[in-house]
Amino acid sequence: MGMTMTQKILAMHVGREFVEAGDLLVSQVDLILANDITGPPAINEFEKIGRPVFNKDKIALVPDHFSPCKDIKSATLCKQMRDFARKHNITNYFEVGRMGIEHALLPDKGLVAPGEIVIGADSHTCTYGALNALSTGMGQTDIGCAMASGTTWFKVPAAIKVELTGKMPKYVKGKDLILTLIGMIGVDGARYQSLEFTGPGVAELEMADRFTICNMAIEAGGKNGIFPVDEKTKAFLAGRVTRPWTAVEPDPDAEYVQTVQMDLSKLVPVVSYPHLPENTHPVSESHHIKIDQVVVGSCTNGRLEDIAQAAEVLKDHKVNDNVRCIIIPATQEVYQEAIRLGYVDIFINAGAAVSTPTCGPCLGGYMGILAAGERCVSTTNRNFRGRMGHVDSEVYLASPYTAAASAVKGYIASAEEVLG
Repeated sequence: MGMTMTQKILAMHVGREFVEAGDLLVSQVDLILANDITGPPAINEFEKIGRPVFNKDKIALVPDHFSPCKDIKSATLCKQMRDFARKHNITNYFEVGRMGIEHALLPDKGLVAPGEIVIGADSHTCTYGALNALSTGMGQTDIGCAMASGTTWFKVPAAIKVELTGKMPKYVKGKDLILTLIGMIGVDGARYQSLEFTGPGVAELEMADRFTICNMAIEAGGKNGIFPVDEKTKAFLAGRVTRPWTAVEPDPDAEYVQTVQMDLSKLVPVVSYPHLPENTHPVSESHHIKIDQVVVGSCTNGRLEDIAQAAEVLKDHKVNDNVRCIIIPATQEVYQEAIRLGYVDIFINAGAAVSTPTCGPCLGGYMGILAAGERCVSTTNRNFRGRMGHVDSEVYLASPYTAAASAVKGYIASAEEVLG
């Protein structure tokens, strides 16, 4: 019996020829991540241990959730992270003006490579599986201990094989794929399992699509999501990652608990209704839903490709008078490139607001909180009750194409309805 991609990475890190689902392991890790919400509690646990950090180059601290600081409490949390980074001379500390949303920033900075293990005190750490890494979220105590030891424990996950074929239609993107998949298997369909994406359809997906898909593996209950390395992966890594790395592929006889077949050519633009990501519906059936706000951004869909899709829709169009549209580039580099390419002018001319990089409204933090009864189409990853504001507000998850088209129309709409 062979191993999956995830199992191979774990076996490499613990020096074993073979591991199988259910094994309990203590493994070295290659990078540890925390943000301004999860970092301070992890630091508190770390300080109880009384040891120095295991490696100042393998810890990344990114104040992105409430930063730039929205109030005194958030400023206090960020100060604790800043003081810790200075005390321990942490190499990868990213402050305002040099920061970005963590799960877009770290890959762009070359801090993640194939075959590596990345753990983070944030559930969407699973994003980096797009680069053939085993990356997963963990609790703050685990992260605090790992900052001292450089190790953590794993229960080797079983896996679901998602076999992709075909080519995606126009205006259909990775967000539509992952929302469709979650609609198929449910928010607990991959509980503590790897979602391993394979098949000829992988080559049709851009890296931005893969990041989006792996980012939302956790919304299906997954331990992680992971893609194999191909030419697009190598092109992304070129100029970013200079250290040696080892790609992994699943063995032909790897064992999966199930196989899900997805023909990309049959996908359509979809939107997930409140209050679960699995509540997926075609956009074509959603025109009756009027909206108050649109958000394009987050660790799920704030990359340059996502910003470009929103700009394509909003160019020469206006945001509906009844809609607030907020655009949040994921990193400073994305923001700067969006300015250079004229996207920011397009957004402003359309009547949208453009923010500095921040998680902001995704978690109901700031920069777009909803009042009771308001509806938002958002490119974020969760639409739980009260996620973006009042418990009686509603969040509809969608791709940047759909979100921008909805901003123009004032109701849930597809890009095809705006662009033809």
